[in-house]
Amino acid sequence: MTWENLNFFYTDYIEVPLPEGHRFPMEKYRLLRETLLKNNILVNQQLEKAPLADFSDLVLAHNENYIKHFINGSLPEKELRPIGLTWSHELVKRSLAAVGGFIETSEAALAKGFSALLAGGTHHAHADRGEGFCVFNDFAVASLRLIKHKKVKKILIIDLDVHQGNGNSSILGHRDDVFILSLHGEKNYPFRKVKSHLDVALPAGTTDAEYLEALKSALKLVPNDFDIIFYQAGVDNLKEDTLGTFDLSFNGLIERDKMIFEFAQKRPLAMAIGGGYAKPIDLTIKAHVNTFEVAKSILKSY
Repeated sequence: MTWENLNFFYTDYIEVPLPEGHRFPMEKYRLLRETLLKNNILVNQQLEKAPLADFSDLVLAHNENYIKHFINGSLPEKELRPIGLTWSHELVKRSLAAVGGFIETSEAALAKGFSALLAGGTHHAHADRGEGFCVFNDFAVASLRLIKHKKVKKILIIDLDVHQGNGNSSILGHRDDVFILSLHGEKNYPFRKVKSHLDVALPAGTTDAEYLEALKSALKLVPNDFDIIFYQAGVDNLKEDTLGTFDLSFNGLIERDKMIFEFAQKRPLAMAIGGGYAKPIDLTIKAHVNTFEVAKSILKSY
């Protein structure tokens, strides 16, 4: 593996209009890509536009009627409201790109050892509905696609977003060819959790030391027979995050990421960036950039 030969995928070529003052920081995806390039962590030749997912892939994890109604703009308001994003043709296209991008990310990780989507981690989307800024579930679709085509036998999902991936769990939590580890806020969204294979719920105010010890203990309980890791690297654990409940620092998140990349032990890892809602948004961008710096530092030594 050489870092320079790795592929990365982005979705911010699709501009999604949101009302002024909307709490979802859509601009962070563009800012992250620009900062990774500016800091020479990535170069343009490594970046590819995320392709749009096909209907045939979406139905592996989602109800046909839900897919059709969302794409056609005919989803009832009561079902659109929990998603928290204003429907538009651009939102449809970007939602399809998030899934298509992670499908490509998973394939690239299998081929070269590591890849990342500069978006994604849409772990709140269920089979028949979206919620929590998530329309379609990228990890679920990509997991079921790899399994269907017999490219892997078992997938490990490590979800370290501060919010539990209830959609991942509702779609994949009953399977024995996927194992989900979720480390999340005990009293944070979603307020009704869905059981994962291994849930670690931590209290508000959790510090770096407490978090890292909990993660270290949890990783010891994870089965070792997986073929690829899907890593949801949310940075909404940051103390300054407006939708988080933890008190993690930048250094705490860096140590978290080191732990994950070292745990992977040269096995394929596909990453999505997950959540991050700090104000100013520059703090979130810095945290996401740190994750890529950790990945580059550790993977270049392999």
